[in-house]
Amino acid sequence: MESEERACDMRQVDTAEIKAALKEILGKIAFVYPEDIHESLLAAREEETGVSQDAMDMLVCNAEIAENEHIPICQDTGMVTVYLKIGQDVHLSGMLLKDAVNEAVAESYTQNYLRASVVDDPLFDRINTKDNTPCVLYTDITAGESIEIEAAAKGFGSENMSRVAMLKPAQGEEGVKQFVLDTIKEAGPNACPPMVVGVGIGGTFDYAAVMAKKALCLGFDYRDTDERYNALMDELLEKANALRVGPMGLHGKTTVLHLNILHYPTHIAGMPVAVNICCHACRHERRVL
Repeated sequence: MESEERACDMRQVDTAEIKAALKEILGKIAFVYPEDIHESLLAAREEETGVSQDAMDMLVCNAEIAENEHIPICQDTGMVTVYLKIGQDVHLSGMLLKDAVNEAVAESYTQNYLRASVVDDPLFDRINTKDNTPCVLYTDITAGESIEIEAAAKGFGSENMSRVAMLKPAQGEEGVKQFVLDTIKEAGPNACPPMVVGVGIGGTFDYAAVMAKKALCLGFDYRDTDERYNALMDELLEKANALRVGPMGLHGKTTVLHLNILHYPTHIAGMPVAVNICCHACRHERRVL
């Protein structure tokens, strides 16, 4: 009886609501930059000269055409990653959550005529699934009764330039800095700079990579509660731009628009570090139901 009463008190959410919201998000981010990305591109344009400014002009013009004419920002409309934070006081009903999420991806990509880029088997068959499914889905159970949906669509020109390293603890802060900067330098023009960079430090081999990608979605106003990490983010951004890769690799001032770090406790014997490189089309949006 008590469990039945508890169930009645819980917020009831049909997974169709999650599907509808996610479908709308994906149908937007393919065509419209997040506001902080757009503002950063405009600001960076003013800092450039010559061919680097010409490149920035093209990026800004491309963004305007994409939004006004409902044309994808980039022909690589990405593989979708979805992060769901679900309050433990929520009861989900309807279709299986994973199915609802993938239906949202499939419908958004087919109805908006977005390029299908996902293949069913990574090694042997590599047959296109034709609707960009499946996505990569992460779920996190949190307090309360809200549902937070965050989706990112990331192309593989920049994804292919991302790296993970298992550094030794003795390599310390300098080892982290060197790995991050080496990764950005190696990415060069291949990642369609100016880039957005996410860094994950700590955890395990796999969790460092998860944090690095999540860091891309934090926004340009993100600041850590530990000022040492804020100082590290600022230093890495300055040094990354000093590499002078520049817009589209044309050696201008703006190699990286922004860099965020997420960190997590780790084992005494290791220091995992991941760098997730994203092009200027850092497509993501968060919504709360």
